[in-house]
Amino acid sequence: MVTRNPYPRGGGFGGFGLGGPAPRDVLILLGVLFVTFALGFFRSTAIVPAVLQLTPLVWTHGWVWQLATYPFIAATGSGLFFLLDLLILYMFARDVFFGLYRKHFWRLILWSSIGGALAAVIVHVLLTFAGLSSWTPMPFAIMQGQWMLTVIMVAAFATAHADATIYLFFFLALPARWMLWVEILFAFMAYLFTKDLPGFVGICAAVGLSYLYVRSSGSLRGGRRSLREMRLRLEKWWIQRKLDRARRKRGFKVIPGDKGPNVRKGPWVN
Repeated sequence: MVTRNPYPRGGGFGGFGLGGPAPRDVLILLGVLFVTFALGFFRSTAIVPAVLQLTPLVWTHGWVWQLATYPFIAATGSGLFFLLDLLILYMFARDVFFGLYRKHFWRLILWSSIGGALAAVIVHVLLTFAGLSSWTPMPFAIMQGQWMLTVIMVAAFATAHADATIYLFFFLALPARWMLWVEILFAFMAYLFTKDLPGFVGICAAVGLSYLYVRSSGSLRGGRRSLREMRLRLEKWWIQRKLDRARRKRGFKVIPGDKGPNVRKGPWVN
């Protein structure tokens, strides 16, 4: 998967992937995924990813921390495909990080992953109480770890750079905005193989939440500069909300100033 460079001077793999500096936060994220992937292959450490991945225990036993930890715990599978997953994740996450910077980068991940997990858990609860839990023998399987993170990063990139060109499988040219629907299509294909309906709903919710987060500041077209503008607008909105809450909590009132020629001035006014 590669894109036509959305920036006039960008370098690297498609203008957003392998060239240029590597954000430390993204490298740490990949490192955590690699470590948790390796832990799953040892009997003495396999318990660590087992209790942190998203499982039905999140609501049957109250393991609510799984709602926030599961995207950072690598999904098991072939080592070669896992490295390919990390490569694709890095290419998109690097661009999104430089557009949003640290605070909003992590907020995007938490907002979309927790929201997607809540949607998936609700579906699983409904299926269980309806006596249809046998329909989902592997709940949440397709939304674990690097797969959910890649969904979020691709959705954020596709929303911000809607007019860029992405070469799917390195030969099929698609407008970046189509990747939102391509992700849902891939998730549906995964659902057909795994019957993981909660996971499919969770991925769809994460795509929608990522889209809403990136679009929340208005139009983002125009490349890296517009992503920075989005970040500034988000920060302005966040600060304004904090000021409004403080004003309501402390009961601040605006007192209009005195005006007119008959205003009596104090002795200190020259």
